[in-house]
Amino acid sequence: MADTTNRLAGVAYLTVDGTNYMLAGDFAYSVAKVARETLVGQDRVHGYSEKPAAGKMSCTVRDSGGLSVANFNAMTNVTVTVELANGKTIVGRNMWTVEAQEVKTAEATFEVKWEGFSVEEA
Repeated sequence: MADTTNRLAGVAYLTVDGTNYMLAGDFAYSVAKVARETLVGQDRVHGYSEKPAAGKMSCTVRDSGGLSVANFNAMTNVTVTVELANGKTIVGRNMWTVEAQEVKTAEATFEVKWEGFSVEEA
């Protein structure tokens, strides 16, 4: 068996509510709890505002023959789990999809974006 202790990127596995999906690429996630915006006046920088931030996950999924793209659009309370090559597991619970999914037939792929109350890395 090959030693993978130095592997940082590459292989990743996606499951939604225990169902595996073909992860074609471009997985991204945000574990940020707050979003800040600098407040600038006409005289100087005044400080910043801070609001809660939704947990976010997104990726490109392969549209295999038995997959229903409509099922992704219907997701409103799912657990999304991704296992990364570096050993991390990224989990979003009670996630919902945002933005409509559009299949690109040249590569049989579509982008999916989930948001929720939080995303955690372990």
